[in-house]
Amino acid sequence: MSSTAPPRVLTIAGSDSGGGAGIQADLKAMLALGVHGMSVITAVTAQNSLGVQGYWELPAEAVRAQFRSVVDDIGVQAVKTGMLASIELVETVADLLSGVDAPVVVDPVGVSKHGDALLAAEAVATVREKLLPVATVVTPNLHEVTQLTGRTVEDESQMLAAAEALLDLGPRWVLVKGGHLAGEAADLLYGGPGEVHWYRAPRYDNRHTHGTGCTLASSIAAGLAKGESLPEAVGSAKEYITGAIAGGFALGAGIGPVDHAWRWR
Repeated sequence: MSSTAPPRVLTIAGSDSGGGAGIQADLKAMLALGVHGMSVITAVTAQNSLGVQGYWELPAEAVRAQFRSVVDDIGVQAVKTGMLASIELVETVADLLSGVDAPVVVDPVGVSKHGDALLAAEAVATVREKLLPVATVVTPNLHEVTQLTGRTVEDESQMLAAAEALLDLGPRWVLVKGGHLAGEAADLLYGGPGEVHWYRAPRYDNRHTHGTGCTLASSIAAGLAKGESLPEAVGSAKEYITGAIAGGFALGAGIGPVDHAWRWR
């Protein structure tokens, strides 16, 4: 007996050999949230709990072929982007996404949890100029806010101005993540005047937070694919990532991953 396929979400990102972030985190989050995850791999990383030991980009031709294979046959109801590594890959992905009639969640990955660069410095301008204008929502952490706008956010009162600066770069919405600030874990979703949404959660004393950004962005994409409005999708994603952080576990000698299966344990 055949059953109806679940909503389909495509992640365009790098592979994390340690399983905590990147494509692996995206697919785990999508499974946990009831959507069918598909992938376009942009780069392969050698990565573990201690950091990123190396990465190798795939050719633009391989990225384009993966994308066309999935989109032309299976179709997508939301797309999430993560590690894009180089100018050529950012341009390739931006061009592909400009022809897709589905919401696009852009996680502007610049560095790993350990501080290892995952985007060539010269590619930041290309993200700003080519990728952000095709985004339904962009989800930077505070380091990425600085990378993209030059603004430093040191407390919650500066988050709105940062969101306004990012919105001027072309996305429909901006989610500024305040996880690196002290106090509550507060995120700001901004879509212009009158479209200001704050999301707050308790901060857990848990250093095992590898994969938080990837997981949050994938979770938002999952919500959008299921038909939630963006503020609803961010709210349900915030609830999911908060539980995953609370359940984060030690793995290896360094920073462990969040628990994508926390609702099942």
